[in-house]
Amino acid sequence: MELSTLLTHDFVFLLLLACACIAPATATGGGGRWDLLQRSIGVSAMHMQLLHNDRVIIFDRTDFGQSNLSLPDGRCRRNPRERVLPVDCTAHSAEYDVASNSFRPLTVFTDTWCSSGTVAPDGTLVQTGGWNDGYRNVRTMRACDDDEGSSCDWNETQDALAANRWYATNQILPDGRAFIVGGRRQFNYEFFPKADASDASAIALPFLVQTRDPEENNLYPFVHLNIDGNLFIFAKNRAVLLDYKKNKIVRTYPELAGGDPRNYPSSGSSVLLPLKPSPTEAEVLVCGGAPAGSYNSTKDKNFFPALVTCGRIKITDASPSWVIETMPSPRVMGDMILLPNGAEVAIINGATDGTAGWEAANTPAYAPVVYRPDHAPGDRFEEQSATDIARLYHSSAILLRDGRVLVGGSNPHVYYNFSNVQYPTELSLEAFSPEYLDGSNDVLRPTITSPSPSGAPVSVTYGETMTLQFEVPGSNTRRRGRGVGGIGLVSVTMVAPSFTTHSFGMNQRLLSLVVVQTTVALHRAAGAYEATVVMPATAVLAPPGYYMVFVVNGHIPSEGIWVQIQ
Repeated sequence: MELSTLLTHDFVFLLLLACACIAPATATGGGGRWDLLQRSIGVSAMHMQLLHNDRVIIFDRTDFGQSNLSLPDGRCRRNPRERVLPVDCTAHSAEYDVASNSFRPLTVFTDTWCSSGTVAPDGTLVQTGGWNDGYRNVRTMRACDDDEGSSCDWNETQDALAANRWYATNQILPDGRAFIVGGRRQFNYEFFPKADASDASAIALPFLVQTRDPEENNLYPFVHLNIDGNLFIFAKNRAVLLDYKKNKIVRTYPELAGGDPRNYPSSGSSVLLPLKPSPTEAEVLVCGGAPAGSYNSTKDKNFFPALVTCGRIKITDASPSWVIETMPSPRVMGDMILLPNGAEVAIINGATDGTAGWEAANTPAYAPVVYRPDHAPGDRFEEQSATDIARLYHSSAILLRDGRVLVGGSNPHVYYNFSNVQYPTELSLEAFSPEYLDGSNDVLRPTITSPSPSGAPVSVTYGETMTLQFEVPGSNTRRRGRGVGGIGLVSVTMVAPSFTTHSFGMNQRLLSLVVVQTTVALHRAAGAYEATVVMPATAVLAPPGYYMVFVVNGHIPSEGIWVQIQ
């Protein structure tokens, strides 16, 4: 059947053929589970990025002094511009292998402190900026093959940026370039890679001047690619829509009610909420932060309670307005992670008072919160099981392909400090497993059998159909031929992994794909199914690169597979 014919079918009707003979378990209070993966990887996870080889690139900063992870083979980093250790034989970056739960040291040569990043369409991490001798540097880290060993490491290009980028934000664009905006005392943006390597121009963005305050609460601005191709940029408590091709503000949004700042160092967090199939609207959620004046007050050990509110806005509306919601508890320095079922957002890490900065928070937020955007107002938040590890300033979190959330970092000190402080530097890695990974849901969890989750990434193009074969254990005893009985409401999601640092997951994006057909796979054993999905139509919806694709039964996702769309 041709795609045009398939698309004329009633999408909802096709999904409702999958009768909910087995209903997924309902989440309960205190859901989820924590597992300690590594007591120490030697470096603190200030920045994290998952690559399509299922390895996580982790790094902090080079001017912390010695880390607890040595460089191999007697290697040392010799840098006369380094302000702490001109000769340093320890690593400040690591590659974490999810499958083997192992790690190895990586070498960065200039300071990556408070930097930013994107993943290029070919899967290479493109990391930009930092501090001191790293202000204008671009570093790349490709997805290493198994047999490369220590020879696969960072590459660095000196002075590749037009401006100093310390506390800047990156967003991948439909053409594969990185949009790099802001940073301390930088009220402008630029692109990378450059059409001409000699291009030293930065484009003024007066909006960043207008949102600056004495505490500089517009650093690490929240940036999301809208479905019209323009960029939603939020700084302090205001937002605009930028046509970056024309350098023109095409919309100014209302101020977020209350007037309190939400960006670094007040450090709330933000996500573009999951996009529906063939989306016609987009919504942004901004949660937490610290009241105005919080940063300066912590110098006197006065820790203001963090903000307890979230603002939600439909950025595609003709007359958009913020809707205010209240979290179960206040939170600053939290990370917001889109979960692969397309129905939940995890809010994790951070504190309930203070702000970002050295010893600038007093009460850790140990328990994550799940936010369900499609639930009724007043029924969207649910507190989850708590960890016993404080994840404060310089902590981070990312989604893994198996559906867990990897959590690491926390160093609220100028240097590594493990003793005589309330919250020592944290070198461990944990995994938070949301309720959908509970063993009671195993019988309902789909397993993608083709393409293989352990195989090479699948290459797809825009608008192309792809067939996923999957099995659901709980439907094995169901008779064939009763619609697609034995499974619940089937959906397929596509997730761009984030570059997470300082409470913001850059480039994070989740799309629910159009499912044009779901059938029992009669040529396979009972409990096997096929779902035919349509890839996003344009690079505006899904910029080129690597994504994780999940089959979701009700609210329970499978392990994902990697696809590369281009």
